[in-house]
Amino acid sequence: MRLLHTSDWHLGRAFHRVSMLGAQAGFIGHLVETVRAHAVDAVVVSGDVYDRAVPPLAAVELFDDALHRLADLGVPTVMISGNHDSARRLGVGAGLIDRAGIHLRTDPAGCGTPVVLTDAHGDVALYGLPYLEPALVKTEFGVEKAGHEAVLAAAMDRVRADLATRARGTRSVVLAHAFVTGGEQSDSERDITVGGVAAVPSGVFDGVDYVALGHLHGCQTLTERVRYSGSPLPYSFSEHRHRKSMWLVDLDATGSVTAERVDCPVPRALARLRGTLADLLADPELTPHEDAWVEATLTDPVRPDEPMARLTERFPHTLSLVFDPERAPETPGVSYARRLADRSDREIAEDFVAHVRGAGPDVHEQGVLRDAFDAVRADDTVREVAR
Repeated sequence: MRLLHTSDWHLGRAFHRVSMLGAQAGFIGHLVETVRAHAVDAVVVSGDVYDRAVPPLAAVELFDDALHRLADLGVPTVMISGNHDSARRLGVGAGLIDRAGIHLRTDPAGCGTPVVLTDAHGDVALYGLPYLEPALVKTEFGVEKAGHEAVLAAAMDRVRADLATRARGTRSVVLAHAFVTGGEQSDSERDITVGGVAAVPSGVFDGVDYVALGHLHGCQTLTERVRYSGSPLPYSFSEHRHRKSMWLVDLDATGSVTAERVDCPVPRALARLRGTLADLLADPELTPHEDAWVEATLTDPVRPDEPMARLTERFPHTLSLVFDPERAPETPGVSYARRLADRSDREIAEDFVAHVRGAGPDVHEQGVLRDAFDAVRADDTVREVAR
């Protein structure tokens, strides 16, 4: 049986205020074409279909379009809810949609009830484990301590118990949305730490043939049977080295796994640039990044004038500007109180400007500060006299 494993669509999410709906629509089209071109038997979507619990209307419309196009192919699709989704909202109408071959698994109570598909070698049971928020599902799974490992282990116990009742040779697939030990994070995943712990060991999933994971945005192979597909599009500059893709997974008659990556269309390359403003504007080696989405970190010791305007002249798609000035280290061992000793309020203010910007105020700015302190002093005098 051939599966197409994807996750973390985050429909409705922007990239540094740039709408990604067009790119997300392009991905849905690519997904449908991949299913058709590679004779996929089933699609599995491992959570975070939407970016937030109440998605914008345009995102809902895109999801609706995706469901119709997948149903029209006649290829079964199994989806679970992720930590960004509202499980209740995503699961509305699941019973009716199920009849069209779109199987939404958003209820934790259904972890042990699979979608059963059949090929020439027998049955394949696909178990959908939606994101399990420990505090909300510990009662359902009868665990004393609310933690990710405990609730996932309890859910997997239900999976293995159901699998034990099925015909010998039944192959098994689990969809789960979790942070599994060994996975590499990026900046765009929402923290799911509980009690100081976020990750669960991959051994929790022992006993099944393939585990289709969602949550982490980089495509990763933890073991041959446990994989993240990653998000199909980038959602932070920390993903600038990611190769966005889906997994094309083949389960043979014995449940052995072979997998290959299918690349996703990239709307625009990402680039993280670092250096002084003058270097970034002049370096010929940066020419390939002129059409990329850019995050620029400026190392000028003094913050330059109009840096964003000047950067966008060369890199028109600069979206993020970070300042990390390279300066001589301050004298160690000198207390803050000692540094302020014998200095006037105006001098302290000038020192603050120098600390923040890398250079003290110019003559005009010194005048502005002087006038401000004079005004405050005069106001204080008036208030004192009026008492």
